[in-house]
Amino acid sequence: MILKQFYLQCLAHASYMIADESTKTAVVVDPQRDIDQYLQEALLHGWNIQYVFLTHFHADFLAGHLELQRRTGAQICLGEKAKTDFPIRTFKDGELLEFGWVRIQVLATPGHTPESISLAVYDLHTSSTRPHSVLTGDTLFIGDVGRPDLMASVGVTARELGEQLYDSLRKKLMPLPDETLVYPAHGAGSMCGKNLSSETVSTLGKQRWENYALQPMTKEAFVGLVTADQPEAPAYFGYDAQKNREAHLTLDEVLKKSLRPLTLEAVLHLQEKGAQVLDVRRGIDYAGGHLKGSLNIGLGGKFATWAGTLLSPKHPIIIIAAPGQEKEAIERLGRIGFDQVIGYMDGGMQAIAERPDLLKKGQRISAQSLAELLTTSHPPVILDVRTEKEWEEGHINDSLNIPLPHLAEQVHRIPEGVPIVVHCASGYRSSAAIGILEQEGHLESMDLIGGYDAWVTTWGQSQHSVTTECTASCVR
Repeated sequence: MILKQFYLQCLAHASYMIADESTKTAVVVDPQRDIDQYLQEALLHGWNIQYVFLTHFHADFLAGHLELQRRTGAQICLGEKAKTDFPIRTFKDGELLEFGWVRIQVLATPGHTPESISLAVYDLHTSSTRPHSVLTGDTLFIGDVGRPDLMASVGVTARELGEQLYDSLRKKLMPLPDETLVYPAHGAGSMCGKNLSSETVSTLGKQRWENYALQPMTKEAFVGLVTADQPEAPAYFGYDAQKNREAHLTLDEVLKKSLRPLTLEAVLHLQEKGAQVLDVRRGIDYAGGHLKGSLNIGLGGKFATWAGTLLSPKHPIIIIAAPGQEKEAIERLGRIGFDQVIGYMDGGMQAIAERPDLLKKGQRISAQSLAELLTTSHPPVILDVRTEKEWEEGHINDSLNIPLPHLAEQVHRIPEGVPIVVHCASGYRSSAAIGILEQEGHLESMDLIGGYDAWVTTWGQSQHSVTTECTASCVR
């Protein structure tokens, strides 16, 4: 038996291949939508991908089950509570799938979602009674458990799922042997939990000892613990969870229709009709000059998560990118099911070289210059677009905290006629905030270079700061 983990850092997402060398049969579990790496691995070893398992309907990314099914003919497999509008094979609790030296036992582990399953994987060459590993999806993470509060929109309460999660952990997963390897679907940075470790594999024994949610407690205490202090779920989570249930275009089909150049005139016309113009260059390049009305979400950061948070899946998207990066932007939007890209501006920013009337340059300010402005008789408004938790852990005195996901709806809280200095932790989110402010009429906003991290590095424990550093929990 061979088990391989594939980790996609930008979405903190782990997927897996399980293969049997004797029969050359392979299974892919929770695949990302761009599936070339699985196909290449199978080709390298001569494996035949016959099954694709989804541990549940993921909310934070669009899985690659349809892509693999269409390319390989593999069966799409889910737990028996799953309902889709495409053909699937469902597995009951405890049901087995065996091929060669591999046995996979499906364990119904509802709690994160009603249809959630975990996969106990046996290497029969070693033992037929003690599993080698368990693929836990979003039920059990390293250092955490799946959040039970994402299904309210479809009528399932966090309390109901929290109680199911308690039983799943204690009746299905914790009875497994201590040496069982735990392979979750997500790691640190995912919004599917609140305390995920940066480690991508552990043992059940170690988790039994270290994971706060696996300690002895009543069901009531557990539900209260796992439902408290969860991070705000990005706006696109419900959209992706539903889209994973539905038949849709494959990523190849999306690229074929979306990867097309648009003239400047076409871009302006479509923008006027409501298309979202997304500039995916670095923040410093966006500040150097961008198309008026465009929004900056750089490819260098948590691009897909912020795109899903700040863009609408209901309106077309036009890409502005450095030449050669258009395909990457469309592909990464496709990972979260934002397939409504209608093209990219041909030539990138060079297309408006002769149209200075369309160009907007951003203003940037250093921590030193900001400190000087704060001592004047007319200091600027400092807009902190980090999360409320980050702000509470340390902020510049008298700053106004509006987390980036809520900026457009709460822009009325910003005083009129006063200069605005925007910052996040390091500058990634504040560049997006500048675009939102421009769209809302605040055309002279300034971006704090390096964000709060730069402020603390420059001033430390100054009169303008209540802490000396931004903690590791910051979402950069």
